[in-house]
Amino acid sequence: MTTGLGPAPSEQLYAEATRAADGPGAPLVACIHGSMDRHSSFARLRARLMATCDVLLYDRRGYAGSRDVEPPASGIGDHVADLLALLAGRRAVLFGHSYGGDIALALAERHPELVAGAVVFEAPLPWLDLWHPPGTARGHPPWSATTPADSAERFLRRMIGDRRYERIPATTRTEMLKDGPALVTELTTIRRAPPPFDPIRVEVPVVVAYGSETVERHRRGAEWLAGSLPNAVLRVVEGAAHDGHRTHSEAIAALVLTAAGQASGTPTATGVST
Repeated sequence: MTTGLGPAPSEQLYAEATRAADGPGAPLVACIHGSMDRHSSFARLRARLMATCDVLLYDRRGYAGSRDVEPPASGIGDHVADLLALLAGRRAVLFGHSYGGDIALALAERHPELVAGAVVFEAPLPWLDLWHPPGTARGHPPWSATTPADSAERFLRRMIGDRRYERIPATTRTEMLKDGPALVTELTTIRRAPPPFDPIRVEVPVVVAYGSETVERHRRGAEWLAGSLPNAVLRVVEGAAHDGHRTHSEAIAALVLTAAGQASGTPTATGVST
């Protein structure tokens, strides 16, 4: 059964809650998407989780079904507030992909009573020097352009490559580029604002993961993050790149199910490459 969860701050956020096949009492997993993404990118992951977990998916403010929510999000704090409202007091295991990982860790720091554990996959750390090649400025993203739509296109081409971008149907590309304002705001403010979380203050169990085929900065960032959080383990998803939540959903699901099992005290087999 799939229903909307709320209330969201504006009561307009698009959200889907899928109840576990196992019935009442299942742990809740909330999935938080990254920049220029949407809830549907977790479809395969949800299919692997929903036998034993309730699963919350949603479009973050400024994206897809939540694109027109007012006021626009001004930074991580607004996205934390949105997720906090969607959880409505229920404790959850958080899975955050990319920028969604930063949101997950920010919520875990501010409201640890609501976070049973977190799995973060390739969370960006652009406020750290280690994230940037020598001589580059933190405050000026390499994908920035004249208009938000142009910035969105450059960002997508940089993330998935020109060939994959060109294979996206034209109507789909046009729709995705409408998310440009959200992209520009969140990836500019995260470079210039205070860090969204203090890793020392994130005390919940965290699995920090990256793909073996990812770019160097994500590997460096994951290693730094796992070493800076007080209760974290580092995992490598073999064969995965930055879109591992799509291409390697079985391995990602194993990490999430292990976290959910540990949070509930139920052992869960993983079979994940590490």
